[in-house]
Amino acid sequence: MNAQHLSKSFDADIGRLRSELAAMGELVRGQFTLATEAFCDGALHRVPQIERNEGVVNSLQVQVDELCQLTIARHHPTAVDLRELISALHTVHDLERIGDESKKIARRARRLHANPIRSDLPLTAIASMAAEAARVFSQALQAFNAHDVILAAAVGEMDRKVNALRDQLISELQRRMVTDREALPSLLSLVFVVQSVERVGDHAKSLAANVIHVVAGVDVRHQVSL
Repeated sequence: MNAQHLSKSFDADIGRLRSELAAMGELVRGQFTLATEAFCDGALHRVPQIERNEGVVNSLQVQVDELCQLTIARHHPTAVDLRELISALHTVHDLERIGDESKKIARRARRLHANPIRSDLPLTAIASMAAEAARVFSQALQAFNAHDVILAAAVGEMDRKVNALRDQLISELQRRMVTDREALPSLLSLVFVVQSVERVGDHAKSLAANVIHVVAGVDVRHQVSL
C-alpha cells in the first residue's frame, strides 16, 4: 500500500470520525434541551424520547471509541493527527456524560411533576441557567466542528456565567430548605438539577479545551483562563 493510498485511507477515517462526533454532539444537544424543557415546563412527554435516545448516544460512543482505536492501530498517526484521535476519545466521553446528565434531569422531571407544582419554585431561574449552559455547549460544538480556537477560548468565560447562576440558585434553595420544610423534596430535586446543568457547562468547557489542544498543541484543561 503506497503512501498516497495510506493518506487517503487515513483522511477517510478521520472524516468518518468527525461526522460521527458531530452527529453525536447534535443528538446530545437535543437531549439536553428536551430534558430541561421536561423539568422546567412539565413537558413529560419528552421523557420517553430522551430515554430512547440515550441508547443511541451510548451506541455512538462505542462506535467512536472503536473507530479511534482502529485508526490508531491502522495508521500509527503522530503529532496533530494523533492529538485529534486522542481528543476524539476525550470528546466522546464528555458528550456521553452530557447525555447522562440530561437523562438524570429528565427523570427528576418525572418525579417533580408527579404532583402539583408550587408556583413559588424558581423553575424560571433554572430554565435561564439551562439556556445559558445550552449556549456554552452550542459554542463548544461549533468550535469543535470548525476547529476554531477563538470560539473555543471564549467558552471558559461563558461557563463562568453558568457557575455564577449555579451559586445564586444553590444559595437560594439552601435558604428555602431551612424555612420551608414542606417543600424540601421538591427543593432537593431542584438542587440536583442545578448541579447537573452546571456539569453540562463543565463538559462543554472540556470539549472546547480539546479543540485548543488539537489545533494549537496546548493542553489548557486545568488553566484558570479557559
